[in-house]
Amino acid sequence: MRQGIHPEYRPVVFQDPSAEFSFITRSTIETSETIEWTDGNTYPLKRVEISAASHPYFTGKMKMVDTAGRVDRYNRRYAKKK
Repeated sequence: MRQGIHPEYRPVVFQDPSAEFSFITRSTIETSETIEWTDGNTYPLKRVEISAASHPYFTGKMKMVDTAGRVDRYNRRYAKKK
């Protein structure tokens, strides 16, 4: 590997404030915030809008979408005129 061309690969904390969920993993992402983790060390912090703790697919709180009404409205609007 060539020296000096690769970003730093280090532990980073990702936090989902809406679900009060955080996890630590390794990443090259650049952040300006830091957080003290449960082990007492300080790590870079990246806030995310959605994670497995708040995503409807993983939480089982999926919303049903009324597609039948949309299809009927589309057919009425773009139906062939006789």
